[in-house]
Amino acid sequence: GFKPIFNGKDFEGWAGPVDNYEVKDGAIACKPHKGGTIYTKDEFSDFVARLEFKLPPGGNNGLAIRYPGTGDTAYGGMCELQVLDDGAEMYKGKIDARQAHGSAYGMAAAHRGYLRPAGEWNFQEVTVKGSTIKVELNGSVILDTDLSKVTEYMANSKHPGKDLKSGHFGFAGHSDPVQFRNVRIKPLN
Repeated sequence: GFKPIFNGKDFEGWAGPVDNYEVKDGAIACKPHKGGTIYTKDEFSDFVARLEFKLPPGGNNGLAIRYPGTGDTAYGGMCELQVLDDGAEMYKGKIDARQAHGSAYGMAAAHRGYLRPAGEWNFQEVTVKGSTIKVELNGSVILDTDLSKVTEYMANSKHPGKDLKSGHFGFAGHSDPVQFRNVRIKPLN
């Protein structure tokens, strides 16, 4: 029941600042020094997403989960799932655990140590059901949480979108050439 949401050629079916991204060798890549959240025109409530991603050294991006189409996906959407080379020297000892790869940004920390080295492809599966999110990275579950139970937020910044029931799926680029390919979603409702 998985359907491709990126055709590997162009941004058909996508919205947002798509000019800040490019298609390289069948993958979506954020252009260097560009960014913003691009997202599917379709909305999803409960779903399973499967994708592959490749990080450059120190690379930073995110998966927009139930994004409303405007604003900062980390706060306005259900969450932004971090896509981050969190082992890079520039982040050592400088990030909150809730900023590590696979974390629900600012809300729930993922287990670390399962990312492949920068420059290698990783496989990730994300399951969103109601207020729960499960993230599996390269075959290991690194996050399994219920966002409705989160009461402490990084920097005490509330996440008003965390209770959204549906929204768009997308990528939240932060000026690094992070790449995504084989992006597929299976709706669960």
